[in-house]
Amino acid sequence: MNKVAIVTDSTAGIPESIARENNITVVPLSVLWDDKSYLDGIDITPEEFYERLVKSDTLPTTSQPPAGLFAEVFKKLIDQGYDILTIVISSKLSGTYQSAILAAQDFPKNRIMVVDSLQASMPLTIVVLLAAQAAQRGATLLECTNLAKDLSQQVRTLFIVDTLEFLYKGGRIGGAARLIGSALKMKPVLELKDGLIDSYENVRTFKKAAQRVFEIAEAELGKQGTIEYLGIATANVPQRGDEFLRMAHQRFDVRNEFVGMISPVIGTYVGPGTVGLVYIPAKKA
Repeated sequence: MNKVAIVTDSTAGIPESIARENNITVVPLSVLWDDKSYLDGIDITPEEFYERLVKSDTLPTTSQPPAGLFAEVFKKLIDQGYDILTIVISSKLSGTYQSAILAAQDFPKNRIMVVDSLQASMPLTIVVLLAAQAAQRGATLLECTNLAKDLSQQVRTLFIVDTLEFLYKGGRIGGAARLIGSALKMKPVLELKDGLIDSYENVRTFKKAAQRVFEIAEAELGKQGTIEYLGIATANVPQRGDEFLRMAHQRFDVRNEFVGMISPVIGTYVGPGTVGLVYIPAKKA
């Protein structure tokens, strides 16, 4: 039985040290800005990206990895004797899934599985890390694949953006489009649902929006409910992340947590100031 290696894309925002520790290979998307191309998280860090985004008169765009880049990664891992589980950003938000599928066609079918996570950013992070940990414990390719699919269906994501402008101009606004005109100056509570961004509620201030995020989560989890895996992601606003983490621990029993930065590619669409709450409820006994 072959060991399993995990491949994901840079929208997961997994730090290099954690990727290396968990045998995760990250394939970067690209940020295109003022006629220059930057590999996500490699040529431009999240901190550099958001500092520039606040000051820039132009907006970046993004590009999926070419199939050839996935093929290079696949060949290297196959040659090392690994089976490969590839877990990538929602196919409804990016063409990355199609690039990975195209690359996998050149290899034996039983050696590579490609999962459309229907997620992005922190929820993708959690799915990838848990699948990688299972692989390190000796799980088979099929077992890791089934786990990733199951987790992708369980994970819940609520987030707040400072403005819908970036989602609107980037063409990723999805079901939140109905808020345009009434919410550009408000703080909408959004969710990642079925692979797309959708609106949940429109709130006037960040403080009230944050309160609503946790009220929504509490309605689903119950008071002092148990979160098996908690994720907090921000677009270069660590103080908001700290506040979300504090509120989560006040309201819930948190067993595992991960705090991270939203990658430049995802930041292109959500904009600076964004903060998200991601969680997988504990299974009931």
